[in-house]
Amino acid sequence: MQDMEESINLPLEHLAQRCNIIDSINPKSSIEKILGLSNEFPSEHLILIYNYFFEVSNSYEILIFLLNKIDKYKDKSSRTLLIDSLLMKSKLAQRISDSDNLTRIRVNIAKALANTKDPQAVYPLLYCLNNKDENYKIKLSCAEALGKIGDRYAVLPLMNILEDETESSVYVKESAVSALGMIGDEKAVDSLVSIIESKKGFLDKFTFLKERALEALNKLNFKTEKVHNALVKALRDESPRVRINAIEVLMNSNDERAEELIRNMLFDNNQEVVQNAVIALYNMIGDDILEEIINDEKYTDCAKTEAVKLQDDLRRENINENDNE
Repeated sequence: MQDMEESINLPLEHLAQRCNIIDSINPKSSIEKILGLSNEFPSEHLILIYNYFFEVSNSYEILIFLLNKIDKYKDKSSRTLLIDSLLMKSKLAQRISDSDNLTRIRVNIAKALANTKDPQAVYPLLYCLNNKDENYKIKLSCAEALGKIGDRYAVLPLMNILEDETESSVYVKESAVSALGMIGDEKAVDSLVSIIESKKGFLDKFTFLKERALEALNKLNFKTEKVHNALVKALRDESPRVRINAIEVLMNSNDERAEELIRNMLFDNNQEVVQNAVIALYNMIGDDILEEIINDEKYTDCAKTEAVKLQDDLRRENINENDNE
């Protein structure tokens, strides 16, 4: 810190006083003064100034502003500051007495750590995620951050979150599912399949968990018999959204059995499911499937209507493209 002070020819505490950083009664004025520092110091000094200001400010508004600045720099000099603040090893809790504001700051810290893509942030993020007493919003942001960082060291702990019956927040489980999809490790397949195949209990009450698990499988795109069987079950799920997500996964799976399974969904009792099945088959087969659906009496009026609509939309797109040439 002393070398830095000498290089900018002004002690950091004097800069903080000049900008009214400590115990600021007018955050807007302080922020304007911070912005003015960009006219005095090069960027390599500004990030160190922002780090110092973040360590001493008692203002929620100023801290959020500084976090945005620090996030844009993604400089390694901020790593320890962000991690210590997330883990509450700094005096952040003493400076910010409002618990909601403190939570918002830590949520933004987790997002900033995610944007650094720094593997050294993985363990602190996991620590918060696995802390039973941690605020669920912090756990959500930590799970999302782990997904963005994409380090495979996080896969097993994220899987444990899904399998932990004592984890009361379905939203934390949802974030863990999404994170596993972003990381893309094959080890996660069994946990995702287990969610999709769940029939009763806690998971059955929150079908969007199945939706997120299907989305994750879509990203993973691992072709195994276990995944295939889970998709077949998902096509029979009582939730239309789950069935729609299963159709999308099958469409992208290159499974030779996918076409037949999606064709069966043309007879689903939900209009939106049928519409998605028509679109999926068109993406897989092309114009011929639309003609087949329209002309074959075995298909329902709902399927025929969607096929005609899709044909009309495609004709309009072709006309517009020709007009623009």
